[in-house]
Amino acid sequence: MIRKPLNTDGFVIPRRSRPEAHTRLDTINHTSVSLPSVKPSIDRSNIRAHNPSAPTLPPLEIPESSKDQQTKKRRFSFRKPSRKTIKRTLIVLALLIAVIFGYFAYKIFITGNQIFKGNPLNAILSQGKELKMDTNGRTNILIFGTSEDDPGHDGADLTDSMMIVSINQKTKDAFLVSIPRDFYVDYGLACPSGYKGKINATYLCHKEDGEDTAQTALRQKVGEVFGLDMQYSVHINYTVLREAVDAVGGITVTIESTDTRGILDRNFDWDCPKGRNTCYNVKYPNGPATLNGKQALYLARARGADLEGRTYGLEQANFDREVYQRKILVALKDKAASAGTLANPVAVNNLLNALGNNVRSNFEAEEIKTLVKLGQDVKNENIRSISLNDKDRPLVTTGMINGESIVKAIPGLFDYSEIQRVVKAYSTGDFAFLENATIAVLNATETPGVAQTKADELKREGLTIDTTGNAPSTVNTAPIQLIDQSAGKKPETLKKLEKVLNVKATPTVPTGVGSDADFIIIVGSNSTASH
Repeated sequence: MIRKPLNTDGFVIPRRSRPEAHTRLDTINHTSVSLPSVKPSIDRSNIRAHNPSAPTLPPLEIPESSKDQQTKKRRFSFRKPSRKTIKRTLIVLALLIAVIFGYFAYKIFITGNQIFKGNPLNAILSQGKELKMDTNGRTNILIFGTSEDDPGHDGADLTDSMMIVSINQKTKDAFLVSIPRDFYVDYGLACPSGYKGKINATYLCHKEDGEDTAQTALRQKVGEVFGLDMQYSVHINYTVLREAVDAVGGITVTIESTDTRGILDRNFDWDCPKGRNTCYNVKYPNGPATLNGKQALYLARARGADLEGRTYGLEQANFDREVYQRKILVALKDKAASAGTLANPVAVNNLLNALGNNVRSNFEAEEIKTLVKLGQDVKNENIRSISLNDKDRPLVTTGMINGESIVKAIPGLFDYSEIQRVVKAYSTGDFAFLENATIAVLNATETPGVAQTKADELKREGLTIDTTGNAPSTVNTAPIQLIDQSAGKKPETLKKLEKVLNVKATPTVPTGVGSDADFIIIVGSNSTASH
């Protein structure tokens, strides 16, 4: 441990011998001489001259250990830095910080100029501009990908990957829905594929008019199908996914297949270093899988198209691919917004490079900070995923038109009503519709049409009424009675009915009332349609 210096040089100055010390030595008998701290400055010849009987003493030498100790003190002495040194150090640190900040400001400027609209400097200087919202307070973003950066890929300008990201800036919740590339739509004009065709050709149909026009056309068509005001769109290619995942150090997604073996797609084994069949580029057991950029890209493209029977776990083809695309997006969002990534200048630099070279959007520069903060604030538990082919409530099915396989809405071609009702439920937070509860409205009065009037009122609130009828007059004991026979399995519908009717539900069915509906509403005397 370095001792606190006693002077500015950092070591102790030996006390000088005093003249009176010699006088004392002249009168002391040598048998009682004690030299606890003999100093080199004492002249021994002078001692013998004053006292001839004193013994002859050898020349006094400083032990080597004492010399070493003094040398060490000098060698390891702590010198307080001068004000000039401190000032120079601070100047160097300030210049270093300025250079680093300037570099990343430049990177953000260049990247922002490539990706966003407006002055990129506003991305650095502004406090963040609120994103555009629809009437439900949601910001709707269309993310779509093309493969123009893959020279060997046919249909490079087809948008084979499309996803809606809808975010509520106030409640910090979001939902995702993938758009099947084969979804059949009416383009509204003549396109290379005709007046009608798959939605993935919409962008291509307008590309000759410029990137902005093509993005706008695709946003409008997607909004028409899903009943959403699509304010934003982001155009990416294959490279950005690969490079972005590598930039953040990889991601982890959970493989969930109905096949106990997991998933396998041999269509990407052509990229094996020693040729096909020498490795697996898409083969994972069920459970967490850590992916680098290349692996994430192949998983995002995997759809289990049969290759001599050597694929499994992706029986739903494009629908399975869309599931993993949503998983990859959420995992990448989490990793990019994590403190570890944002604190790593190399990762940030690589991420900016990946985005700047491969992303085009209609976001304004002032909206960047708001967008980034939303990515951090929206937690995974508040992100819902809509599956159009959910086994319990499928919204689309497959078919054939002119020899081509297509995806269409279950009610029929160009009938998007059911899709829009589900999307509206997620947009408004009114999930009663998704529970498919059955509701019966019964009239216990002598006035005809009361039950139908109440049923119409409930329909305007977004509820589905299955039956209307009559109930015995003996149960006419209150203006409105709500009976819950769902045994707690339809909580969203129960909550909405109690709110709309302004009554509390009871599980007890009155005598004489027979209905197996999840909820029974009995309209009694003094009831009006506007109750």
